[in-house]
Amino acid sequence: MISLNYRDSRPIYEQIKDGLRKLIVTGGLRPDEKLPSVRALAAQLAINPNTIQRAYNELEGEGYIYSVPGKGSFAAGNPGADEARRKELETQVRELVAELRYLGVTAEELSALVKEALTR
Repeated sequence: MISLNYRDSRPIYEQIKDGLRKLIVTGGLRPDEKLPSVRALAAQLAINPNTIQRAYNELEGEGYIYSVPGKGSFAAGNPGADEARRKELETQVRELVAELRYLGVTAEELSALVKEALTR
């Protein structure tokens, strides 16, 4: 489900958050599908439950999951969350394109790169 890289500079909760977000966005977790409990996921990944709880809280704040008291956390089918993430990613793409242009990558090379990424 989620793999952690202890050599990654990002905190563990962000890796968990990104992993769950990717599962939700790619359809690995369908809307209203139950997520593992905090304790179960913490035991599976052998990390502190507070780390999982922080990731779940942030995903809930972003609209990717929702909690039902006494039932657990579930993947949300919220297009509003997708829009916020889309804007964040578009900003990152603009920054990457600007840096690539600075490094001498041509518009044709960028276009080829985008086409290649779309065919994967």
